[in-house]
Amino acid sequence: MEFFLDLTNFWISIFFLLFITFALAGSRTISSLPVFQYIAFPVFHSSIQEAKAIKHKTSSVGHPSNKGSTIPSFQSNTAVRGCISYNQSTRTITVSCSLARFTDIDNKLKDTSVLEQSPKGIWFLSANVVIAKGASFSIDSTDTKWLKISSDQEITPTTAIPYNIDVHGSLKIDSVKITSWDPTINNYAITNGSREAVPPGTKGATPNGYIIHYGAPRGFIKIEHDATGTTDITNSEIAYLGYESGSTSDIGSGGLNYYGANGSVLRGNYIHDLYFGFYSSGVGHMTIENNQVYHNANYGLDPHTGTHDMIIRNNIVHDNGAQGIICSLNCYNILIENNQIYNNGKAGIMFSRNMSNSVARNNIIFNEVNGILVSQSHYNKIYNNTISDSQYGINVVFGSSGNTFYSNVIKNFSHGIDSQDTTSNKSENTFYNNQFINSHYVISRHNNKPGFGVAKNRGVRSYF
Repeated sequence: MEFFLDLTNFWISIFFLLFITFALAGSRTISSLPVFQYIAFPVFHSSIQEAKAIKHKTSSVGHPSNKGSTIPSFQSNTAVRGCISYNQSTRTITVSCSLARFTDIDNKLKDTSVLEQSPKGIWFLSANVVIAKGASFSIDSTDTKWLKISSDQEITPTTAIPYNIDVHGSLKIDSVKITSWDPTINNYAITNGSREAVPPGTKGATPNGYIIHYGAPRGFIKIEHDATGTTDITNSEIAYLGYESGSTSDIGSGGLNYYGANGSVLRGNYIHDLYFGFYSSGVGHMTIENNQVYHNANYGLDPHTGTHDMIIRNNIVHDNGAQGIICSLNCYNILIENNQIYNNGKAGIMFSRNMSNSVARNNIIFNEVNGILVSQSHYNKIYNNTISDSQYGINVVFGSSGNTFYSNVIKNFSHGIDSQDTTSNKSENTFYNNQFINSHYVISRHNNKPGFGVAKNRGVRSYF
Protein backbone atom coordinates (compact mmCIF):
# COMPACT_ATOMS: atom_id res chain seq x y z
CA MET A 1 0.00 0.00 0.00
CA GLU A 2 2.77 2.33 0.90
CA PHE A 3 4.39 1.54 -2.45
CA PHE A 4 1.23 2.47 -4.36
CA LEU A 5 0.91 5.74 -2.44
CA ASP A 6 4.48 6.62 -3.29
CA LEU A 7 3.88 5.70 -6.94
CA THR A 8 0.71 7.82 -7.01
CA ASN A 9 2.51 10.80 -5.55
CA PHE A 10 5.30 10.30 -8.08
CA TRP A 11 2.92 10.44 -11.08
CA ILE A 12 1.04 13.42 -9.62
CA SER A 13 4.35 15.25 -9.31
CA ILE A 14 5.34 14.29 -12.86
CA PHE A 15 1.95 15.42 -14.19
CA PHE A 16 2.18 18.73 -12.32
CA LEU A 17 5.68 19.41 -13.69
CA LEU A 18 4.58 18.52 -17.22
CA PHE A 19 1.56 20.84 -16.91
CA ILE A 20 3.68 23.78 -15.75
CA THR A 21 6.25 23.12 -18.51
CA PHE A 22 3.53 22.94 -21.13
CA ALA A 23 1.88 26.09 -19.82
CA LEU A 24 5.14 28.04 -19.92
CA ALA A 25 6.08 26.72 -23.33
CA GLY A 26 2.68 27.59 -24.76
CA SER A 27 2.32 31.04 -23.19
CA ARG A 28 2.76 32.79 -26.62
CA THR A 29 -0.31 30.96 -27.92
CA ILE A 30 -2.16 30.71 -24.69
CA SER A 31 -4.95 32.85 -26.02
CA SER A 32 -5.78 29.99 -28.39
CA LEU A 33 -6.97 27.94 -25.51
CA PRO A 34 -10.78 28.07 -25.26
CA VAL A 35 -10.84 29.29 -21.70
CA PHE A 36 -8.38 32.17 -22.34
CA GLN A 37 -10.06 32.94 -25.57
CA TYR A 38 -13.35 33.37 -23.83
CA ILE A 39 -11.86 35.61 -21.16
CA ALA A 40 -9.71 37.73 -23.51
CA PHE A 41 -12.21 38.33 -26.34
CA PRO A 42 -14.20 41.18 -24.80
CA VAL A 43 -10.96 43.04 -24.00
CA PHE A 44 -9.59 42.48 -27.51
CA HIS A 45 -12.85 43.62 -29.11
CA SER A 46 -12.89 46.76 -26.97
CA SER A 47 -9.30 47.53 -27.94
CA ILE A 48 -10.20 47.29 -31.65
CA GLN A 49 -13.04 49.74 -31.20
CA GLU A 50 -10.79 52.18 -29.34
CA ALA A 51 -8.06 51.82 -31.96
CA LYS A 52 -10.54 52.52 -34.72
CA ALA A 53 -11.70 55.64 -32.89
CA ILE A 54 -8.13 56.85 -32.40
CA LYS A 55 -7.31 56.13 -36.03
CA HIS A 56 -10.36 58.11 -37.14
CA LYS A 57 -9.41 61.11 -35.00
CA THR A 58 -5.81 60.96 -36.16
CA SER A 59 -6.93 60.87 -39.80
CA SER A 60 -8.98 64.02 -39.33
CA VAL A 61 -6.01 65.92 -37.96
CA GLY A 62 -3.47 64.46 -40.32
CA HIS A 63 -5.44 65.05 -43.53
CA PRO A 64 -6.96 68.56 -43.59
CA SER A 65 -8.43 67.97 -47.02
CA ASN A 66 -10.80 65.39 -45.57
CA LYS A 67 -14.40 66.38 -44.97
CA GLY A 68 -14.86 67.69 -41.46
CA SER A 69 -11.28 68.91 -41.04
CA THR A 70 -10.65 70.71 -37.78
CA ILE A 71 -7.91 73.05 -39.16
CA PRO A 72 -9.60 75.45 -41.58
CA SER A 73 -6.71 77.91 -41.33
CA PHE A 74 -4.40 75.40 -43.01
CA GLN A 75 -7.01 74.80 -45.70
CA SER A 76 -7.40 78.56 -46.14
CA ASN A 77 -3.67 79.09 -46.53
CA THR A 78 -3.44 76.31 -49.10
CA ALA A 79 -6.35 77.77 -51.04
CA VAL A 80 -5.00 81.31 -50.81
CA ARG A 81 -1.66 80.34 -52.29
CA GLY A 82 -3.49 79.11 -55.37
CA CYS A 83 -5.29 82.41 -55.98
CA ILE A 84 -2.27 84.70 -55.82
CA SER A 85 -0.11 85.18 -58.89
CA TYR A 86 2.87 87.34 -59.78
CA ASN A 87 3.92 88.76 -63.15
CA GLN A 88 7.60 89.49 -62.91
CA SER A 89 7.78 91.53 -66.13
CA THR A 90 5.21 94.06 -64.87
CA ARG A 91 5.96 93.49 -61.18
CA THR A 92 2.27 92.97 -60.54
CA ILE A 93 0.71 90.80 -57.84
CA THR A 94 -2.83 89.72 -58.68
CA VAL A 95 -5.12 88.56 -55.89
CA SER A 96 -8.26 86.63 -56.85
CA CYS A 97 -9.01 85.10 -53.44
CA SER A 98 -12.22 85.39 -51.47
CA LEU A 99 -10.02 86.78 -48.67
CA ALA A 100 -6.28 87.37 -48.50
CA ARG A 101 -3.69 89.45 -46.65
CA PHE A 102 -0.07 90.43 -47.09
CA THR A 103 1.01 87.39 -45.07
CA ASP A 104 -0.60 85.19 -47.72
CA ILE A 105 1.26 87.03 -50.50
CA ASP A 106 4.50 86.67 -48.58
CA ASN A 107 3.96 82.94 -48.04
CA LYS A 108 3.21 82.49 -51.72
CA LEU A 109 6.05 84.52 -53.25
CA LYS A 110 8.80 84.31 -50.64
CA ASP A 111 10.61 87.09 -52.48
CA THR A 112 11.87 90.03 -50.43
CA SER A 113 12.58 92.01 -53.58
CA VAL A 114 8.79 92.16 -54.08
CA LEU A 115 7.42 92.17 -50.52
CA GLU A 116 9.48 92.32 -47.37
CA GLN A 117 8.41 92.34 -43.74
CA SER A 118 10.88 93.93 -41.37
CA PRO A 119 10.26 94.26 -38.52
CA LYS A 120 7.08 92.36 -37.84
CA GLY A 121 3.99 94.10 -39.17
CA ILE A 122 5.87 96.64 -41.32
CA TRP A 123 5.70 95.70 -45.00
CA PHE A 124 7.77 97.21 -47.80
CA LEU A 125 5.99 96.72 -51.15
CA SER A 126 7.97 96.97 -54.39
CA ALA A 127 5.24 95.91 -56.79
CA ASN A 128 1.70 96.67 -57.91
CA VAL A 129 -1.19 94.89 -56.21
CA VAL A 130 -4.31 94.21 -58.25
CA ILE A 131 -7.39 92.99 -56.39
CA ALA A 132 -9.43 91.17 -59.01
CA LYS A 133 -13.18 91.35 -59.51
CA GLY A 134 -14.95 89.28 -56.88
CA ALA A 135 -11.85 89.12 -54.68
CA SER A 136 -11.38 90.63 -51.24
CA PHE A 137 -8.21 91.86 -49.58
CA SER A 138 -7.67 93.07 -46.02
CA ILE A 139 -4.97 95.38 -44.73
CA ASP A 140 -5.50 95.47 -40.99
CA SER A 141 -3.87 94.93 -37.62
CA THR A 142 -4.07 91.16 -37.99
CA ASP A 143 -0.68 91.23 -39.72
CA THR A 144 0.03 94.87 -40.62
CA LYS A 145 1.06 98.01 -38.77
CA TRP A 146 2.49 100.00 -41.66
CA LEU A 147 2.52 99.46 -45.41
CA LYS A 148 5.28 101.33 -47.23
CA ILE A 149 4.85 101.54 -51.01
CA SER A 150 8.22 101.95 -52.68
CA SER A 151 8.85 104.94 -54.93
CA ASP A 152 12.32 103.73 -55.89
CA GLN A 153 11.57 103.22 -59.58
CA GLU A 154 13.34 104.47 -62.68
CA ILE A 155 10.31 106.23 -64.13
CA THR A 156 9.25 109.73 -65.04
CA PRO A 157 5.80 111.28 -64.60
CA THR A 158 5.06 111.01 -68.31
CA THR A 159 6.38 107.54 -69.15
CA ALA A 160 5.25 105.14 -66.43
CA ILE A 161 3.06 104.69 -63.38
CA PRO A 162 4.48 104.08 -59.90
CA TYR A 163 3.57 101.07 -57.77
CA ASN A 164 -0.04 101.23 -56.65
CA ILE A 165 -2.99 99.29 -55.24
CA ASP A 166 -5.64 98.83 -57.94
CA VAL A 167 -9.03 97.60 -56.70
CA HIS A 168 -11.54 95.78 -58.91
CA GLY A 169 -12.90 93.74 -56.02
CA SER A 170 -13.20 94.71 -52.36
CA LEU A 171 -10.63 96.23 -50.00
CA LYS A 172 -10.82 96.69 -46.23
CA ILE A 173 -8.25 98.90 -44.51
CA ASP A 174 -8.44 99.23 -40.73
CA SER A 175 -6.12 100.46 -37.97
CA VAL A 176 -2.98 100.67 -40.10
CA LYS A 177 -0.69 103.24 -41.71
CA ILE A 178 -0.17 103.37 -45.50
CA THR A 179 2.39 105.69 -47.08
CA SER A 180 4.88 105.98 -49.89
CA TRP A 181 8.52 105.31 -49.06
CA ASP A 182 11.76 106.34 -50.71
CA PRO A 183 14.51 103.89 -49.65
CA THR A 184 17.21 106.14 -51.08
CA ILE A 185 16.53 108.71 -48.35
CA ASN A 186 14.85 106.31 -45.92
CA ASN A 187 11.84 108.59 -45.64
CA TYR A 188 8.49 109.41 -47.20
CA ALA A 189 8.60 110.15 -50.92
CA ILE A 190 8.24 113.85 -51.70
CA THR A 191 6.56 115.30 -54.80
CA ASN A 192 6.46 118.96 -55.82
CA GLY A 193 4.05 118.92 -58.76
CA SER A 194 1.15 121.32 -59.22
CA ARG A 195 -1.39 122.57 -61.77
CA GLU A 196 -1.99 126.19 -62.65
CA ALA A 197 -5.43 127.36 -63.80
CA VAL A 198 -5.27 129.45 -66.99
CA PRO A 199 -7.83 130.56 -69.61
CA PRO A 200 -8.76 127.73 -71.99
CA GLY A 201 -6.72 127.96 -75.16
CA THR A 202 -3.59 129.15 -73.41
CA LYS A 203 -0.49 127.76 -75.06
CA GLY A 204 0.65 124.61 -73.32
CA ALA A 205 -2.58 124.27 -71.33
CA THR A 206 -4.68 121.14 -71.04
CA PRO A 207 -8.15 121.18 -72.70
CA ASN A 208 -9.73 122.03 -69.32
CA GLY A 209 -7.40 124.98 -68.77
CA TYR A 210 -4.39 123.95 -66.69
CA ILE A 211 -0.66 124.31 -67.06
CA ILE A 212 0.79 121.13 -65.59
CA HIS A 213 3.92 121.07 -63.47
CA TYR A 214 4.67 117.37 -63.17
CA GLY A 215 5.53 115.90 -59.80
CA ALA A 216 7.81 113.06 -58.80
CA PRO A 217 5.78 109.82 -58.98
CA ARG A 218 4.48 108.33 -55.73
CA GLY A 219 2.29 105.33 -55.07
CA PHE A 220 -1.48 105.61 -54.80
CA ILE A 221 -4.71 103.72 -54.15
CA LYS A 222 -7.25 103.53 -56.98
CA ILE A 223 -10.72 101.99 -56.81
CA GLU A 224 -11.96 101.11 -60.28
CA HIS A 225 -15.33 101.67 -61.99
CA ASP A 226 -16.03 97.92 -62.03
CA ALA A 227 -15.26 97.29 -58.35
CA THR A 228 -17.47 94.46 -57.12
CA GLY A 229 -17.39 95.45 -53.44
CA THR A 230 -16.77 98.40 -51.18
CA THR A 231 -13.41 99.83 -50.19
CA ASP A 232 -13.81 100.82 -46.54
CA ILE A 233 -11.01 102.68 -44.76
CA THR A 234 -11.33 103.10 -41.00
CA ASN A 235 -9.15 104.21 -38.09
CA SER A 236 -6.08 104.48 -40.30
CA GLU A 237 -3.45 106.93 -41.49
CA ILE A 238 -3.25 107.45 -45.26
CA ALA A 239 -0.36 109.77 -46.11
CA TYR A 240 2.31 110.82 -48.63
CA LEU A 241 0.60 109.25 -51.64
CA GLY A 242 -0.21 110.57 -55.11
CA TYR A 243 1.36 113.07 -57.49
CA GLU A 244 0.62 115.42 -60.38
CA SER A 245 0.58 113.17 -63.44
CA GLY A 246 -1.13 115.61 -65.80
CA SER A 247 -4.30 113.54 -65.85
CA THR A 248 -5.27 112.71 -62.30
CA SER A 249 -8.84 111.88 -63.22
CA ASP A 250 -7.80 109.21 -65.74
CA ILE A 251 -4.84 107.57 -64.04
CA GLY A 252 -6.13 107.84 -60.51
CA SER A 253 -2.79 109.11 -59.28
CA GLY A 254 -4.14 111.75 -56.89
CA GLY A 255 -3.51 109.56 -53.85
CA LEU A 256 -6.91 108.11 -52.89
CA ASN A 257 -9.23 107.94 -55.90
CA TYR A 258 -12.65 106.27 -56.06
CA TYR A 259 -14.26 105.57 -59.45
CA GLY A 260 -16.50 102.81 -58.11
CA ALA A 261 -17.37 100.93 -54.90
CA ASN A 262 -20.72 102.54 -54.10
CA GLY A 263 -21.56 102.52 -50.42
CA SER A 264 -17.96 102.68 -49.21
CA VAL A 265 -17.05 104.27 -45.87
CA LEU A 266 -14.11 106.48 -44.84
CA ARG A 267 -14.28 106.87 -41.07
CA GLY A 268 -11.91 107.93 -38.32
CA ASN A 269 -8.81 108.40 -40.48
CA TYR A 270 -5.90 110.82 -40.76
CA ILE A 271 -5.65 111.71 -44.45
CA HIS A 272 -2.71 114.01 -45.06
CA ASP A 273 0.14 114.98 -47.35
CA LEU A 274 -1.51 113.42 -50.41
CA TYR A 275 -1.68 115.25 -53.72
CA PHE A 276 -5.48 115.13 -53.55
CA GLY A 277 -6.81 114.21 -50.14
CA PHE A 278 -9.77 112.33 -51.60
CA TYR A 279 -11.20 112.23 -55.13
CA SER A 280 -14.27 110.47 -56.50
CA SER A 281 -16.03 110.27 -59.84
CA GLY A 282 -19.49 108.82 -60.44
CA VAL A 283 -19.67 107.21 -57.00
CA GLY A 284 -22.80 107.10 -54.85
CA HIS A 285 -23.88 106.48 -51.27
CA MET A 286 -20.48 106.95 -49.67
CA THR A 287 -20.03 108.19 -46.11
CA ILE A 288 -16.99 110.28 -45.18
CA GLU A 289 -17.04 111.03 -41.46
CA ASN A 290 -14.90 111.70 -38.40
CA ASN A 291 -11.69 112.13 -40.40
CA GLN A 292 -8.90 114.68 -40.15
CA VAL A 293 -7.94 115.86 -43.65
CA TYR A 294 -4.96 118.19 -43.82
CA HIS A 295 -1.73 119.28 -45.55
CA ASN A 296 -2.81 117.84 -48.90
CA ALA A 297 -1.19 119.64 -51.83
CA ASN A 298 -4.44 120.36 -53.65
CA TYR A 299 -7.99 119.76 -52.42
CA GLY A 300 -8.88 118.18 -49.11
CA LEU A 301 -12.06 116.35 -50.17
CA ASP A 302 -13.03 116.45 -53.86
CA PRO A 303 -16.16 114.51 -54.84
CA HIS A 304 -16.30 115.06 -58.60
CA THR A 305 -18.07 114.28 -61.89
CA GLY A 306 -21.46 112.83 -61.08
CA THR A 307 -20.75 111.88 -57.47
CA HIS A 308 -24.10 111.65 -55.68
CA ASP A 309 -25.87 110.74 -52.45
CA MET A 310 -22.77 111.28 -50.35
CA ILE A 311 -22.53 112.28 -46.69
CA ILE A 312 -19.54 114.37 -45.55
CA ARG A 313 -19.85 115.02 -41.82
CA ASN A 314 -17.95 115.57 -38.58
CA ASN A 315 -14.60 115.99 -40.32
CA ILE A 316 -11.80 118.44 -39.52
CA VAL A 317 -10.46 119.79 -42.83
CA HIS A 318 -7.60 122.27 -42.68
CA ASP A 319 -4.40 123.58 -44.26
CA ASN A 320 -4.96 122.07 -47.68
CA GLY A 321 -3.51 123.79 -50.75
CA ALA A 322 -6.81 124.65 -52.46
CA GLN A 323 -10.43 124.17 -51.38
CA GLY A 324 -11.11 122.29 -48.17
CA ILE A 325 -14.23 120.57 -49.54
CA ILE A 326 -15.23 120.99 -53.20
CA CYS A 327 -17.96 119.18 -55.12
CA SER A 328 -17.63 119.83 -58.84
CA LEU A 329 -19.23 118.88 -62.16
CA ASN A 330 -22.76 117.48 -61.92
CA CYS A 331 -22.64 116.36 -58.30
CA TYR A 332 -26.02 116.03 -56.59
CA ASN A 333 -27.63 115.03 -53.30
CA ILE A 334 -24.49 115.78 -51.30
CA LEU A 335 -24.83 116.50 -47.57
CA ILE A 336 -21.99 118.50 -45.96
CA GLU A 337 -22.64 118.93 -42.24
CA ASN A 338 -20.99 119.47 -38.86
CA ASN A 339 -17.50 119.87 -40.26
CA GLN A 340 -14.79 122.20 -38.97
CA ILE A 341 -12.96 123.81 -41.90
CA TYR A 342 -10.11 126.33 -41.73
CA ASN A 343 -6.81 127.62 -43.14
CA ASN A 344 -7.27 126.19 -46.63
CA GLY A 345 -5.72 127.89 -49.64
CA LYS A 346 -8.98 128.88 -51.31
CA ALA A 347 -12.61 128.27 -50.27
CA GLY A 348 -13.64 126.34 -47.19
CA ILE A 349 -16.58 124.78 -49.08
CA MET A 350 -17.21 125.14 -52.81
CA PHE A 351 -20.26 124.13 -54.85
CA SER A 352 -18.98 124.06 -58.45
CA ARG A 353 -20.16 123.47 -62.02
CA ASN A 354 -23.73 122.31 -61.77
CA MET A 355 -23.78 120.94 -58.27
CA SER A 356 -27.45 120.63 -57.35
CA ASN A 357 -29.98 119.61 -54.72
CA SER A 358 -27.33 119.51 -52.03
CA VAL A 359 -27.00 120.89 -48.49
CA ALA A 360 -24.25 122.56 -46.44
CA ARG A 361 -25.35 123.04 -42.82
CA ASN A 362 -24.00 123.37 -39.31
CA ASN A 363 -20.39 123.79 -40.44
CA ILE A 364 -17.83 125.99 -38.66
CA ILE A 365 -15.59 127.76 -41.19
CA PHE A 366 -12.85 130.32 -40.56
CA ASN A 367 -9.64 131.81 -41.94
CA GLU A 368 -10.51 131.23 -45.60
CA VAL A 369 -10.52 133.36 -48.76
CA ASN A 370 -14.15 132.32 -49.28
CA GLY A 371 -16.08 130.70 -46.47
CA ILE A 372 -18.61 129.17 -48.88
CA LEU A 373 -18.31 129.70 -52.64
CA VAL A 374 -21.18 128.77 -54.99
CA SER A 375 -20.36 128.79 -58.71
CA GLN A 376 -22.62 127.72 -61.59
CA SER A 377 -24.70 125.61 -59.21
CA HIS A 378 -28.41 125.40 -58.59
CA TYR A 379 -31.15 124.54 -56.09
CA ASN A 380 -28.91 124.02 -53.09
CA LYS A 381 -29.49 124.96 -49.45
CA ILE A 382 -26.84 126.60 -47.28
CA TYR A 383 -27.94 127.21 -43.68
CA ASN A 384 -26.95 127.28 -40.00
CA ASN A 385 -23.25 127.68 -40.81
CA THR A 386 -20.91 129.86 -38.76
CA ILE A 387 -18.36 131.59 -40.98
CA SER A 388 -15.73 133.98 -39.65
CA ASP A 389 -12.48 135.83 -40.20
CA SER A 390 -12.25 135.50 -43.97
CA GLN A 391 -12.41 137.78 -46.99
CA TYR A 392 -15.84 136.61 -48.20
CA GLY A 393 -18.42 134.92 -46.01
CA ILE A 394 -20.63 133.58 -48.81
CA ASN A 395 -19.74 134.27 -52.45
CA VAL A 396 -22.24 133.44 -55.23
CA VAL A 397 -20.94 133.68 -58.82
CA PHE A 398 -21.34 132.73 -62.49
CA GLY A 399 -25.04 132.22 -62.98
CA SER A 400 -25.87 130.20 -59.89
CA SER A 401 -29.63 130.06 -59.40
CA GLY A 402 -32.38 128.77 -57.17
CA ASN A 403 -30.11 128.52 -54.13
CA THR A 404 -31.32 129.37 -50.62
CA PHE A 405 -29.09 130.87 -47.91
CA TYR A 406 -30.53 131.31 -44.43
CA SER A 407 -29.74 131.34 -40.71
CA ASN A 408 -26.00 131.63 -41.27
CA VAL A 409 -23.81 133.58 -38.84
CA ILE A 410 -21.23 135.64 -40.74
CA LYS A 411 -18.69 137.65 -38.78
CA ASN A 412 -15.47 139.61 -39.26
CA PHE A 413 -15.53 139.86 -43.07
CA SER A 414 -14.73 142.51 -45.63
CA HIS A 415 -17.64 141.02 -47.63
CA GLY A 416 -20.44 139.28 -45.72
CA ILE A 417 -22.37 137.95 -48.71
CA ASP A 418 -21.30 138.80 -52.24
CA SER A 419 -23.78 137.73 -54.93
CA GLN A 420 -22.66 138.52 -58.47
CA ASP A 421 -25.68 137.07 -60.27
CA THR A 422 -27.02 140.00 -62.30
CA THR A 423 -27.80 138.33 -65.61
CA SER A 424 -31.52 137.56 -65.37
CA ASN A 425 -34.39 136.81 -63.06
CA LYS A 426 -33.69 133.11 -63.64
CA SER A 427 -30.57 133.45 -61.54
CA GLU A 428 -32.44 134.56 -58.43
CA ASN A 429 -31.20 133.22 -55.12
CA THR A 430 -32.88 133.67 -51.76
CA PHE A 431 -31.21 135.06 -48.62
CA TYR A 432 -33.00 135.42 -45.28
CA ASN A 433 -32.43 135.43 -41.52
CA ASN A 434 -28.66 135.58 -41.89
CA GLN A 435 -26.79 137.25 -39.04
CA PHE A 436 -23.89 139.61 -39.86
CA ILE A 437 -21.35 140.64 -37.22
CA ASN A 438 -18.54 143.07 -38.00
CA SER A 439 -18.87 142.50 -41.73
CA HIS A 440 -18.07 145.43 -44.02
CA TYR A 441 -20.27 144.65 -47.01
CA VAL A 442 -23.40 142.81 -46.05
CA ILE A 443 -24.88 141.98 -49.44
CA SER A 444 -23.55 143.43 -52.68
CA ARG A 445 -24.14 143.09 -56.45
CA HIS A 446 -27.25 141.01 -56.27
CA ASN A 447 -30.41 140.07 -58.07
CA ASN A 448 -32.18 138.32 -55.25
CA LYS A 449 -35.65 137.84 -53.94
CA PRO A 450 -36.80 140.39 -51.33
CA GLY A 451 -36.96 139.67 -47.64
CA PHE A 452 -33.46 138.37 -47.18
CA GLY A 453 -33.38 139.49 -43.55
CA VAL A 454 -30.28 141.44 -42.59
CA ALA A 455 -29.87 141.46 -38.80
CA LYS A 456 -27.33 142.73 -36.26
CA ASN A 457 -25.15 144.55 -38.79
CA ARG A 458 -23.23 146.50 -36.14
CA GLY A 459 -22.26 149.55 -38.16
CA VAL A 460 -21.71 147.89 -41.54
CA ARG A 461 -22.82 149.24 -44.91
CA SER A 462 -25.41 147.38 -46.92
CA TYR A 463 -25.59 147.47 -50.73
CA PHE A 464 -28.99 146.58 -52.09
